[in-house]
Amino acid sequence: MASVQKSMRIPEEMAAEIQSIAQQSGKDFSTITKQLLEEAIKMNRCPGIGFTEGVNGRRARVAGSGIEVWEIIQNYKSLENDFKRLRKACHWLSEQQLRAAIAYYQSYPLEIDNLISLNENWSKDNTLKQYPFLSGSAI
Repeated sequence: MASVQKSMRIPEEMAAEIQSIAQQSGKDFSTITKQLLEEAIKMNRCPGIGFTEGVNGRRARVAGSGIEVWEIIQNYKSLENDFKRLRKACHWLSEQQLRAAIAYYQSYPLEIDNLISLNENWSKDNTLKQYPFLSGSAI
């Protein structure tokens, strides 16, 4: 994606918070600011979706659930995009939460499809290759 340089004024407290996040993450101020703006745009476009830090970085999650959007969409696809079956399979989530996940997927399909693909490509062999300590023989 092409970038443009823009100048803007933000309150000192906001700049300090962004700087703190940048230091904690080991990223620079501009990278964190861009990430936060992208997430704010996505949350504005898809109410009911939030972003939190996980083991594999920041990902879209259904607000109030902790479940990543890709997990719901993977289930939805396995149920042949049948919303009634998804409601039964994910009975602990509200209809609004499930619809928020689907709306996010409709807005950002490549992002979610990539995460589904990454998950589907896990196997015992490549897990042990990436995390050899799990084999029990590493020391």
